[in-house]
Parts: sequence; C-alpha cells; structure tokens
Amino acid sequence: MPVTFDGLLFFPVTPCDEEERLDLEVFRRHVRQGVEAGCGAVFACCGTGEFPSLSLRDYTACVAAAVEEAAGRVPVVAGTGYGTAMALEFARAAEDGGASALLALPPYLVQAGQHGLRRHYEAIADGTRLPVILYQRDNAVFEPETVAALGEHPGVIGLKDGYGDLGLMRRIIEAAPPSMLYFNGLPTAELSQAGYRDLGVVRYSSAVFCFLPDLALACYEALRDGRDDVANRLIEGFYRPLVDLRGEGPGYAVSLIKAGVRLRGLDVGPVRRPLSDPSPEHLDRLAALIDRGLALLDELERSPDPA
Repeated sequence: MPVTFDGLLFFPVTPCDEEERLDLEVFRRHVRQGVEAGCGAVFACCGTGEFPSLSLRDYTACVAAAVEEAAGRVPVVAGTGYGTAMALEFARAAEDGGASALLALPPYLVQAGQHGLRRHYEAIADGTRLPVILYQRDNAVFEPETVAALGEHPGVIGLKDGYGDLGLMRRIIEAAPPSMLYFNGLPTAELSQAGYRDLGVVRYSSAVFCFLPDLALACYEALRDGRDDVANRLIEGFYRPLVDLRGEGPGYAVSLIKAGVRLRGLDVGPVRRPLSDPSPEHLDRLAALIDRGLALLDELERSPDPA
C-alpha cells in the first residue's frame, strides 16, 4: 500500500537527560502531542532528532515508540544514514520497529560522484522492504539524471530537498518519474515554501511544529490555500526573526528547536554532543519570539473571516 503524506510533517526532537541518556517516556509524550495536534507524518530520528548522535539501541527504541504512539493515524518515517552497511543496519531496525518508510540522509563524510551516490542509494533500496525518500543536501546533491534513474527503482518514492536550488529542483521534477513525491526540507521551510509551491512541491517539514504546532499549522494552511497575506504576516512577525536568531549559533537549527520545546513546558533535556545549547541571551530572545508567535496566532483567530 503506498505511503501518503497529507499535512504538515513533524520531525520530533529526541529527549535525553543531562548525561545524554534517552528519555523514552518524554519522547512518547512529544510524539503523541504532535500526532494529536494534527501532523501529517512523524519523521523520527532524523536531523532534528539528532540521528548522528543516537546509538542503534536508542534509535530502535524511538522508532518502535513512535509507531506505537502514532497507532496508524499517520505514517512514521525513520531516518537512516552513514555508509551503506550502517544505513542498512538502521533500516533493518526501522523495519522491525514497524516504520512506514525511510528518510535516507547523506552518506557520512565522503564526497561522492553521481555514480557513487546512485550505487549507495540503490543498495539501501535493494536491502530494505521500506520505501526510501532521498534527502538532498550537503554532500548528496543530485543531478536530474541521477534522480530519474533512482526514481525508476520501485523502492525509491521521493526526494526531500534541503539544498535550496529551485532551478535544480525544476529540472529534477521534469526528469524524474511522475510518481515521485517531493518535500521542501530547508531549515524553517516556511520562508521558502511559496517558491516550492510554485513548482508543485506542497509538502514540507516544520521544526516550529515541535513547540508551536498551532502556529505552524496556521502558516501551513495559509500557504497551502494561497492566503499569502496571512502567511507573510506570520513569516515577517515570527519566522524571519527566528531565522535571524538561528544564524547566530552553530547547530541552532537543532538546539533552538529543542530549547523551544523546553520553553513550552516539555523537558526534553539538552542537545547531545557535539552540539551546544543556546546562550542565555538567545534563550531570552527565543522566549520573546514564542510569546510573539502566540500573540500573532491570537490576532489571527480574532480576525474576522474575509470569506
């Protein structure tokens, strides 16, 4: 049965204590809250979930817990990565845990050519029963012909773009099979989604959903429905200042999100090494931004419906 992704995509953080020991019960609560808030899919143990810092044991526990908490209401996609052999180990764990699909992160460290990238992702797709979504970013940037070839593999169903070259994306979409699914995977995708939408890419992931799900859904629905005046109001009032803050610290694409979840009352712990938590000044600015986001949402809810 094909995996569908209808709605805003949720990439939960992976909670831990000060010793970086997994807090599985808090993870369960976080996933459950996201599903109940209305996400379209759960992407467990991916970038926001600190995949590179997780042991296989913790990864296995998290994927199984996410599947249990989702309870069939939405698909659960698990991250996988590193070299081919390790990617397949994680893929097997995701299969055993009941995941619906895999998000294949770029291979670890190496700069590979197009032929090598194709061999790597074909081997992953060959070695798992789960459908695979390619993740384009960093050292895994695909030529259209490579995506077209990979898209002919029955196990490759889509591409998440974290690279941001809309011209390249247009050429990829034109070259690849029409059955391919596409996702905007840029950090704080809300800022770029109008451009992706113009290419027909309607799916995107929202890190903000982790700590302000109602705001994230309001922006998603506005962008989906072409109410760009509403989306731009949220972008200028909340998302753009958040992106400015994200740019002030290395690794803030993850650590700010985890901090936001903590500020909203769920103790998910610190980020894992080698990342660092935001400075006290940046935490204060994030708290003020969250208040601003909630105020914007309240203003929208109190505004008369123009229809």
